[in-house]
This record gives sequence, structure tokens and C-alpha cells, in this order.
Amino acid sequence: MKKLEAMGVKVAMLTGDRPESAAVIARETGVSLVYSGLLPEDKVKQVHLLREQYGQVLMVGDGVNDAPALAAATVGMGMGVSGSGTALEVADVVLMNDNIEEIAWVISQARRAQRTVKQNMFFAITVILALIAGNFLQDVALPLGVVGHEGSTILVILNGLRLLR
Repeated sequence: MKKLEAMGVKVAMLTGDRPESAAVIARETGVSLVYSGLLPEDKVKQVHLLREQYGQVLMVGDGVNDAPALAAATVGMGMGVSGSGTALEVADVVLMNDNIEEIAWVISQARRAQRTVKQNMFFAITVILALIAGNFLQDVALPLGVVGHEGSTILVILNGLRLLR
């Protein structure tokens, strides 16, 4: 939870458990927002309220009762090993080892991927606009334009491959 909060992620627990049990788990894990005694439809309502209040919501769940809330969240993350088929079916992301500590790693990787996609889009659009302008203003030959475009495509691919590190 500390890693998530350090990343600027607000953590909330939505559970069907009794308030007393939920409070104990929240204290042990460091979760500050606790919503307990929730039925599946209550979890969906709470996800909608959290989306209104905080914007993006990542819902992590493993059971049939979590499936509607997983679908209602911005991103639903299912727990793969012990998760129900329904929860895994509606989830956008599945953690295959059920290690909840990897949620922070998944979020950081998603943020890296988003930055890389934005960089690649900006670079590709800039090259295309430069080639179009060059064609009209400087009379760039077609073979030179093709080489420039394909070269920029290779650079975009290489930039994307950095995510594998």
C-alpha cells in the first residue's frame, strides 16, 4: 500500500465482509478508505462514486461478486490463480501469480507504456508533417520521402522496444 500511495494512488477497500473484519484488515494493510458490507451492486455504485471523486479507478478482485465492479472500473484487474472465471473474463488485466504486491509494478509499467506511446505518436506525426511540408515546399523526391518515413518507423519501433528492459 505504501508503494501505491508513493505513486499517488489512493487505495480503498470494497468488501462484502462485516465492518469489524474489514477494519482489522484495513489496519493491518494500511488501507485508509474502507467500504464494508457491500453487495455486488453496492460495489458497482461505490466504484462509480470513486470515479466521480478521483477520476480513474483500478478495481482489483477475484470473485464472482467482484465482476460487476471490475467491469464498472476504468481498469479491472483480476487475480489469476484463485480468481473466478467470471472475474477473469471481465478483467482488463490479470495478475497470473496473485501477488498483490505486483499491482504497483503493473501500474508503473502501464505508465511507462503510455509515455512511450505518446512519444511515438508525437514523433511519427512530426515526421509525417515534416515530410508533407518538405514535399510541397522543398520538392522532396518520393523515394527520399519513403526512406524518411520508413526510417522514422524503425525509430518508433526501437523506442517501443525500450519497454522490454
